[in-house]
Amino acid sequence: LWAVLLWLNILAIRRQPVTVIMREHWAEYGRDYYSRHDYEEVDKQKAEQLMADLRIRLADLPGQTSHGLTITQADDFAYTDPVDGSRTERQGIRIYFGETARAVFRLSGTGTVGATLRVYLERFEPDPSRQDEDTQTFLRDVAMAAGEIAGIAERLGRDAPDVTT
Repeated sequence: LWAVLLWLNILAIRRQPVTVIMREHWAEYGRDYYSRHDYEEVDKQKAEQLMADLRIRLADLPGQTSHGLTITQADDFAYTDPVDGSRTERQGIRIYFGETARAVFRLSGTGTVGATLRVYLERFEPDPSRQDEDTQTFLRDVAMAAGEIAGIAERLGRDAPDVTT
């Protein structure tokens, strides 16, 4: 609710369309392209093995190249609560391609059948001339690299995600 009220206030003060405000923001600060690819109802054991194998390979991934992207860092994210200091391990396998792109793998077992592998894709673009691209097109090489590194097609039998957001 507060975010909606904030945006309504910004629109009332600026008297400009949202698209104009966003493009000005992107021109000054850059644009983050983001997408999530969900592979639903995959075999849970195969998906767990995929994640386990990625974890084993984390130290060896930096320096490898896939689809024109070089891996600069790979880790298994752990969240530390700033209030109580509690730490939650294995919150997602992160693979960085330089300072501008990354893929994050998370496995969810909350579905009614099998598991869901979620692959979060991100890329930062500071150049205003490249900030009006189609999100899926702009992230294609990141998605292809993530799929190849994890072996999604070979290991889970999926050529494409079931859901793309």
